[in-house]
Amino acid sequence: MARFLVTGGTGFIGRHLLAELLERGDEVNVLVRRASRSKLEERWGDRVRPVEGDITKPHLGLSAADRRQLHGAEVFHLAAVYDLEASEEANERANVDGTRNAVDLANEIGAARIHHVSSIAVAGGSFKGEFTEEMFDEGQGLEHPYYKTKHEAEKTVREQARVPVRIYRPGIVVGSSKSGEADRVDGIYYSFKIVQRLRDALPPWIPLIGVEGGRINLVPVDYVAAALAEIAHQPGLDGKTFQVVDPEVRSFGDTLNEFCRAAHAPQFTLRIDSRAAGVMPGDMVKMLGTWKAARTLRKQVLEGLQIPAAALDYMNNRARFSSRNTEAALAGSGIECPRLPSYAWKLWDYWERHLDRQAPTPENLRGMLEDKVVLITGASSGIGRATARAVGRYGAVVVLVSRTKEKLDEVKAQIEAEGGQAHVYPTDLADLDACQAMAEKVLADHGRVDILVNNAGRSIRRSVHESLDRFHDFQRTMQLNYFGAVRLLLSLLPHMQERKTGHVINISSIGVQAYPPRFGAYVASKSALAALSRCLGPEVADDGIAITNIHMPLVRTPMIAPTGMYKNFPTMSPEEAADMVLAAILTRPPEVSTRLGKLGETVDVLAPGFLQLVMTGAYHVFPESAPKKDERKEDGDGAKARQPAEEEMSVEAAAMAYLMKGIHF
Repeated sequence: MARFLVTGGTGFIGRHLLAELLERGDEVNVLVRRASRSKLEERWGDRVRPVEGDITKPHLGLSAADRRQLHGAEVFHLAAVYDLEASEEANERANVDGTRNAVDLANEIGAARIHHVSSIAVAGGSFKGEFTEEMFDEGQGLEHPYYKTKHEAEKTVREQARVPVRIYRPGIVVGSSKSGEADRVDGIYYSFKIVQRLRDALPPWIPLIGVEGGRINLVPVDYVAAALAEIAHQPGLDGKTFQVVDPEVRSFGDTLNEFCRAAHAPQFTLRIDSRAAGVMPGDMVKMLGTWKAARTLRKQVLEGLQIPAAALDYMNNRARFSSRNTEAALAGSGIECPRLPSYAWKLWDYWERHLDRQAPTPENLRGMLEDKVVLITGASSGIGRATARAVGRYGAVVVLVSRTKEKLDEVKAQIEAEGGQAHVYPTDLADLDACQAMAEKVLADHGRVDILVNNAGRSIRRSVHESLDRFHDFQRTMQLNYFGAVRLLLSLLPHMQERKTGHVINISSIGVQAYPPRFGAYVASKSALAALSRCLGPEVADDGIAITNIHMPLVRTPMIAPTGMYKNFPTMSPEEAADMVLAAILTRPPEVSTRLGKLGETVDVLAPGFLQLVMTGAYHVFPESAPKKDERKEDGDGAKARQPAEEEMSVEAAAMAYLMKGIHF
């Protein structure tokens, strides 16, 4: 039985290493901050001994009594920052200062040895050729703070330790090959969002063109922990370095295709070697690197996919990492690195269910909405009401806007009863001056609006030939659906630009994609707002502002209640519509559509005559709306004038309604 002090024992690799050491019957002491002690005890009970301290403090912050008790123990130093997005200061404090403090402690307590967990990052991101376990300071470039500090940390151990040393350099550590479990998104996981979007957009049999890239050495965390524990217990290995890597390393292109197969996504059949860029003239490469448009496009793509720029270095890494010492030490133990195809699907499944930061999980939604000021128009009913309650449940400060104060007060009470906070601003958004005044008051009261949901709208179902003497139908629809939304947008946009963040969500309609008859006034107003948004998006993207159009299908709201035949239509509930808004808040896409809506757009581009033919049939199949009471006129004798037929659906109409679910006819 060995006696260990483990730093970083609560981390990803550390948790698995503790399990391996305990399985061997070792005495395990774990460095832990006082605030994290309860979590350690909850997980391990009395199987491990917590030792309060801090890697950023001299001698790890251990008391004199703890140092005496740990005299002669082996120190397993894992604590470090493993994050390409961490600041240079954070990398320096944890990776370099923390390692120096761990070495000083090992020297003071006369440790049997120090096991230092380094990384293949010591080779940098641009080293070419074989990097052996005997190599260390080869004049390699250390382009990123993470590479630099991991190199400095290992150098500290090599030069300052006065006790025996064993150094371990894991490859890019991924989740467990047994369960897929991981605790964060980094490394190859950054590419998963690309794979997911390809899967959602394209059938799996479509061949794609991609990049071959360099070598990417993935190792599952359970293999790393098992290898570390096994090598740590073998005699006669002091002074050696062990690269814990996959001997069957794959290119980035091959690796990505493994995850494409796991996700049932299309694969990159034709892959271009990134070194092909070398044939480009140097001046052109330099121009592309400094061209503002290219930099902006690159920034937007990476932010949209949530990929840090430093992660691209992994894609082009040309180093080969040999592992002769590791393989020799593990020979006969039964411990070997599993092949990627055997566990790629487990990594993918765990990521999609637990780690996808854009999945509409309660944790992700609360992280996105907590304390955000969300202004929702048309919040007294339907989609607006459901959205307001949804964002309120996830911690948003909800600003409720519509004409009727009493109805808004009801929504406010519902949000507060569910633990949220809401504020009421009764406003007629068709009154542009009132709209401006409301926006100014909201900014004065709350200081900002993080998310604007332009939901308020008016719908009119009436054929144009029934509107020849009703020009006001077009005016009032455009006034609310377009001009009111634009007035509010223009009032809030400068403040979003000043803060370099913001999101505008416009509740549009599937009608903008399918052009159903009898909705000319409504679709025209929604199309105008959608077109403005498409034009505005590129203008404000550099300011950190996203503009999203959501093309809603038919939703069962008070807006459609006057059309009696819609009682028999398949519709979406307001709560389902609110889920579409929540998903848009997480992903910030330019557009959200149903598959039927996208089909309508595609058909209109490829065969516009066919779409018109379908809609012509719909015009004749579906009846006119029965007029409201206040629209019925009397003839000269005081009798009711002849009215259009009641809204009775034929068998053909019902079939079309269900076949084209979501389109309002």
